[in-house]
Amino acid sequence: MAGEDGNLKSSERKPHIAIIGAGVGGISAAIQLRRQLGYENFTIYEKADAVGGTWRSNTYPGCGCDVAAHWYSLSTDLNPDWKSYYVNQPEIYAYWKGLWKKHNLISHTKLSTSVSSAEWDEGNHKYKLVVKDEKNKEETSVEAEIVIWAIGGFFDPLYPKELEGGLEKFKGTLFHSARWRHDVELKGKRVGVIGNGCSAAQFIPEISKDPSVEVINFCRTPQWFVPREDRKYSPTTKWVFRNIPLVLRWYRNMIMARVYLILFCNSCSFLPMWLKELAGYIKRMAPKEYVDKLIPDYSPGCKRIIVDPDYLKSLHRPNVSLSWDGIEEIVEEGIKLKTGEVVALDIIIFGTGYSLEPKGWDIKGSNGKALKEYFDEQGGPTAYLGTSMPGFPNLYMLLGPNVATGHASVIFSQEAQINLAIQLIKPVLDGKAKSFAITSSATDEYNEWLQKRLRTSVWTDCMSYYRKDRKLGKIIATFPGPVALFWWLSRRPEWGRYKGEGAEAWEAERRETGVRRVVLAVLAVVGTCGGLVLVYLTWCTYLF
Repeated sequence: MAGEDGNLKSSERKPHIAIIGAGVGGISAAIQLRRQLGYENFTIYEKADAVGGTWRSNTYPGCGCDVAAHWYSLSTDLNPDWKSYYVNQPEIYAYWKGLWKKHNLISHTKLSTSVSSAEWDEGNHKYKLVVKDEKNKEETSVEAEIVIWAIGGFFDPLYPKELEGGLEKFKGTLFHSARWRHDVELKGKRVGVIGNGCSAAQFIPEISKDPSVEVINFCRTPQWFVPREDRKYSPTTKWVFRNIPLVLRWYRNMIMARVYLILFCNSCSFLPMWLKELAGYIKRMAPKEYVDKLIPDYSPGCKRIIVDPDYLKSLHRPNVSLSWDGIEEIVEEGIKLKTGEVVALDIIIFGTGYSLEPKGWDIKGSNGKALKEYFDEQGGPTAYLGTSMPGFPNLYMLLGPNVATGHASVIFSQEAQINLAIQLIKPVLDGKAKSFAITSSATDEYNEWLQKRLRTSVWTDCMSYYRKDRKLGKIIATFPGPVALFWWLSRRPEWGRYKGEGAEAWEAERRETGVRRVVLAVLAVVGTCGGLVLVYLTWCTYLF
């Protein structure tokens, strides 16, 4: 197995990279390790028995991506064969699983294998990982000089805390949309759906197509919607994307620019017009008796805007109804509302999203402090560029705190993070450094800037999963600016912000490279000026 050469002598052993998670982030990181560095000594540890992450686990009816497919793919592995502008879960899952096979990552991956803990050994500059075989429950110890945490942000289904105590009371069938029960027959049943965010808006139109399924959607907060302007790509278009250079990349860039301009109009003079258009869409599509409740009183973008998968249209069906009375608790018969009414149900489905705070993985850094302790001290998940935390050398988190921009593809943001991490990893792999860790001062300075910008952003306007515990606390998910700004800040390390251990060789090389760059720059300026002087003298000679 590649990557597990711990029995070799230290002089022969190449640094081992442990990638935690074989979802979108883990696959992307592994591809770049091979593509950019030609490096092979890495292992991907995946708790499940298959790769794919959230696109493997989420199989609810209508599951899909609300970001255009050509943007929701790696910039290094564009796909000319997407069937349509928006694509559903099976096609997205096939794309990522296909990349895993295409880049020969199978031999590097250990499925049904979880990492329960990791602790930094300061003397040896390595993490000691406890790895568990999920099938036979055996635990083993593995060493890794570098850890890439690629678990992502959509792994633990979230149940509202106020309802957790009643989950065991219900006599019917209860499950979360992220763990869809395909063995449960909905036909002829009364189904209560808790939540009206992106997931619920996708599966409610699907399950309510059967008129014998009565769907009652329990809502707390209204959502903003935009039309799902989907379109299929013709064979000719796919041929052009595949065979004519730069067309597909140009098209992808146009999608990025268009989405940015549309969704960031709430920060410009077009906001009143945009609000009118969004409210008008809800009025046109939804039943009149629900319109007043469905139009939010917060700014667009505070919660993730839903690309409408015919949710509003489905509310016209006689077997679909909305309840805004608030849930008191879950009881044996179904759901008890705050009005005192008990709604009898056969099935309850939670469409309440995910917890963005990591659970079930204990990691300790150079000072013996657990990552959770650090996050608690900071009032919630905190990192430098969502990637590095002080006191945790050679640990790189993908899709960490404040990485998502709210308007863009997280794939692009993750690629920026991976490129940053690879530049920090390379000196360690080359034997020119033992470790790099972001400093506390750099992390504090960055997060002061970040939170200051967030305090005047649209995300302060409501409660959402972008905030800690979804309450009016610290914003932990979103980056306060366009994805291009995040890319710019992440494009290369500011080495002065990192503390290097055993990095004398790297520092000497970096100084030498810096001097060389200055000399080349000076020569370029002198050469340019000399050329201009020569042109001027030639011109003067010609005139006189």
